[in-house]
Amino acid sequence: MTGTAETTVAQGPTLEAALAALQAQADPERADGMAAYHKVDRPYLGVPNPVLNDLARDWRAGLTLQARIALAARLWDTNIHEARVVAAKLLTQARIRPDDASVWWLICSWVPQFDAWAIADHVCTAGQRRIMADLSRLDEVEAWTTHDHLWTKRAALVMTLGLTKANHPSAAERVARERVLGWAAGYVSDQRWFIQKAVAWWLRDLSKHDAAAVTAFLEAHGDAMRPFACKEAGRYLSDAG
Repeated sequence: MTGTAETTVAQGPTLEAALAALQAQADPERADGMAAYHKVDRPYLGVPNPVLNDLARDWRAGLTLQARIALAARLWDTNIHEARVVAAKLLTQARIRPDDASVWWLICSWVPQFDAWAIADHVCTAGQRRIMADLSRLDEVEAWTTHDHLWTKRAALVMTLGLTKANHPSAAERVARERVLGWAAGYVSDQRWFIQKAVAWWLRDLSKHDAAAVTAFLEAHGDAMRPFACKEAGRYLSDAG
C-alpha cells in the first residue's frame, strides 16, 4: 500500500484510492485460482487476506465512522471479490461509537446479495459484533430463517455464532442461545449441504462451552441430520465428556 493511497483514503472515502491500493497488491495467477475455487462470476484480484486485513486496519484508523460506512458501501458495489471482503472488514469492530445502527443497516442490506460462502462469512463476522452489541436484532434475523434464499437462511446461523462463545453467558445471552438452537432445530429438515454445515458449525462451536446443550440437541435431532453434519457437530463432545 503506498503512502499516497493511504493519505488519500484517510482524508476521505475515496473509492479510487482504495481500489488503487488493492490493485497494487494484485496477483493475476492467484486471481485465476480464486475464481476457479469460488466458482462465482465476479472480478478477482488475487490479494491475500492478510493484506486485506492490513488495508482495512489502516483505513479504519484514518476514517470517521460515516466515511468508513460510505467507503464500505462503495467498495461492495464494485462486486470485486477483495473489495467486498475489505468492505466487510471495515465494519468489523466490537464497539462502534456513537451509534452502530447505520452499520447494521448496511450489513443487512448486503445479506440478500450473498452468493458464495467466503464473502458471506466475512460479512457475517461483522454482523456477529453488531448482534452481540444489541440482541434485539435477533428479531430481524429470525425472518431470515424461513427465507427462500439459501445464503440468507444460512446467514441467520453464521451471524449468530457469537452466542456460542461464552462459558458464562448472561441471562439474555442464554435466552438468545436457546432461541437460535430452536432455529437450528427447524433447519434439520433442510438437507442442503450448506444449511447442514451451518447447523453443524453452530453446534460444534457451542459444544466447546455447553456440551450438554449440544448432546441434548443431537439426541433429539441427530437422526434427521445428514451424517457428515451430525459427526461435525459432535466432534468435540468426547473431549468435553
